[in-house]
Amino acid sequence: MNKKPSPSAVRTNWPAIWALIKPYWISDQKWRARALLLAIIALNLGMVYINVRLNDWNRQLYDVLQSRNFDLFKSLLWQFTYLAFIYVAVAIYSVYLTQALQIRWRYWLTDRYMDKWLAHRAYYRIEQGREGRLSDNPDQRIAEDLHSLTGDTLALVLGFISSAVTLASFVHILWAISGPIGFSLFHQSWQIPGYMVWCAVAYALVGSGMVWWIGKPLVGLNFNQERFEANFRFGLIRVREHAEAVALYRGEAQEKMQLQARMDDIRDNWWNIMRVTKKLNIGINFYGQAANIFPLLVSAPRYFSGAITLGVLMQISNAFGQVQDALSWFINSFTTLASWKASINRLAGFNADVQRMQNLPTNIRVRVQKPVHHQSPDAAAQQGLQIEHLNLNLPDGRALLKDFNARIERGQHILISGPSGCGKSTLVRAIADIWPYGEGRIALPADAGVMFLPQRSYLPIGTLRAALSYPAAEGAFSDEQIASCLELCRLPHLKQALAETANWSQHLSPGEQQRLAFVRVFLNRPDILFLDEASSAMDGETEEALYTLLPQQLPGVTVVSIAHRETLVRFHRQRWHFSRSSGASALCYEEGFRVEVSGLRAGPV
Repeated sequence: MNKKPSPSAVRTNWPAIWALIKPYWISDQKWRARALLLAIIALNLGMVYINVRLNDWNRQLYDVLQSRNFDLFKSLLWQFTYLAFIYVAVAIYSVYLTQALQIRWRYWLTDRYMDKWLAHRAYYRIEQGREGRLSDNPDQRIAEDLHSLTGDTLALVLGFISSAVTLASFVHILWAISGPIGFSLFHQSWQIPGYMVWCAVAYALVGSGMVWWIGKPLVGLNFNQERFEANFRFGLIRVREHAEAVALYRGEAQEKMQLQARMDDIRDNWWNIMRVTKKLNIGINFYGQAANIFPLLVSAPRYFSGAITLGVLMQISNAFGQVQDALSWFINSFTTLASWKASINRLAGFNADVQRMQNLPTNIRVRVQKPVHHQSPDAAAQQGLQIEHLNLNLPDGRALLKDFNARIERGQHILISGPSGCGKSTLVRAIADIWPYGEGRIALPADAGVMFLPQRSYLPIGTLRAALSYPAAEGAFSDEQIASCLELCRLPHLKQALAETANWSQHLSPGEQQRLAFVRVFLNRPDILFLDEASSAMDGETEEALYTLLPQQLPGVTVVSIAHRETLVRFHRQRWHFSRSSGASALCYEEGFRVEVSGLRAGPV
């Protein structure tokens, strides 16, 4: 058996990164997105232009202060006022439009990722196929990592563009005003033109190399931190969802131990992040503080020799700071880059899992059985359900059921029984087209409505009316219809609570939840109904009453039940009993008192 790869082992190259980013920019929203991006870039370029103007204003200010020219000083103050107001307005709208683009991009991506996750039941198959899984906590991938992808990508791209334009704008200023520097080395005279530019480049390269060397472990650490945080949140949610079971088992100590272990993972990884961040901050802060004095130190000789004025000295210092800051984009953005790369790796793993589930090879062909041209829709619905040469396996390849053939005619009531773990529920999953492991053919009637009731009913959080209507939308059934079905299913006390909003899986007992599922059956009126231990939590009287109501309320309905109670035998015309045969399950049929075997080993009934 292959060892499950660690999610942190997922790595991405630039083509894979571009594949995550590109879809939105070539989608149906591409023109609006590109227009917003161009507007944001234009605003950022406007801020760079204002900074260039302020750099020249800075030189004039110090020259005026040195010459004590009060009239020119007042003029410079007015000039600064309108430049500052323009800068503030441009900066505000740059942030505003960036946020607008981010939420549009995130909304579009979230919609597409939810589609991919829900399509082909990938959300179910990912949880079943644990081996080879590359991602965990898909809810976090969709909710948080897409947020990080959009926000961090825009921040990094716009920051890089701004730094590149700033560099291009200030390099020629710094080159022109810093002038050459001469020195003697190896008995020769050397002269370096625009020496301050080369000093800024060397300074930024040394700093960037230092930051990369210190901070490169942060990518993996951030990846693991998000995973540990999600695991801890999931553990807390599990306790909340199963509060009654935990309380009845007196399992608080065990839950505390498991939650504490997950919190220990968070703490230990956080300490590792702290250690790396501390070293990184030491380097970044020394780099940043030294940048304040470095340009003054290297340009001071020319100032004290009288080659440049105080205003030029301050302009050199400001221009050097702009160039050095632009060249330090990697340093300033390293923490964001580490977080962004971790999010990219997680999304790549999620995408790979979804794609793998969508492309998961399956030889189980579930298809709609279309009527021939001379048949009416009613005749088509009577064709029944056909199963041919069906083999079912576990995800690890172990066989569950071998070469099963069956036909279920319209109106038949079939009881499936057998020991736990022999594949009864898996057979229903295969018919529902959510179990890909195996081979064979399954054909469903063309116009028949099919409904599956699992043992544990799913109740969405919302109004009781919405929970009862599910999977139909709230409002699909009138309150009178719902009230009538509640009466049938012995839930009259819920008629007054249709508009109430709650987490109904916590408010209703297991038996009430299963009766609520039968309300859905009577509302949706399926032609074929599969019941997988769907009445196991009910008392015997209620269970028998609801089974009696099925043919009365739904004439001609086909019922396939999985159950262990012998009291349900009388509500079915045929019985399929699972038994073990050579490591896999075999079936024998019982109809009345006669056992029919069709190519399968007969087991005890």
